[in-house]
Amino acid sequence: MYRVNEIFCSLQGEGFWTGTPIVFIRMSGCNLVCPFCDTDHRNYLEMSADDIIRRVREEGPGIDRVCLTGGEPSLQADSSLVEALHAAGYRIHIETNGTRPLPEGIDWVTLSPKTDVPGLKGDGTVVLREADEVKVVYLGGLSPESPDEPLQKWAAFPARWHFLQPCSCSNTEETVAYILTHPVWRLSLQTHKYLNIR
Repeated sequence: MYRVNEIFCSLQGEGFWTGTPIVFIRMSGCNLVCPFCDTDHRNYLEMSADDIIRRVREEGPGIDRVCLTGGEPSLQADSSLVEALHAAGYRIHIETNGTRPLPEGIDWVTLSPKTDVPGLKGDGTVVLREADEVKVVYLGGLSPESPDEPLQKWAAFPARWHFLQPCSCSNTEETVAYILTHPVWRLSLQTHKYLNIR
């Protein structure tokens, strides 16, 4: 059984797949506590893989992509869930803080490291060795620390794409200015917030 906070269909709002229809499977629970977390981990339903697939079909008929998110989905996502989703015809994306190994067979890995988040509670050490995309929230002047050193580290992480994202849309101009002088990065906006969708 898996602890599922919610399952809903929307457009991917961030990163490489922005604008793509996808069904989000938000898992409850995380090994880190971030000051900006948007998940209420007290609320969840215990669901089997079959329950999850049934609900995914209801929420997004005709959509063949799902995104495991959280919280931290690697606390629960396992080979049984991956195999069941693949058998049902879904391509699987995961958004992870990278602190735990992932099951084999994930089709797209988004690493969103939290190592350098001020006020973080927990060990944010990343154990993943590669990802399809790295997505880092740019704190810039919002952080008491210089952002450059950790960003250089993540810019060198083995991934096909490197995205820098403003913090809750509050420092977009500063993020753009940084990217213009550090062109390994691409801009990721939280477009779902601009569009007022989930």
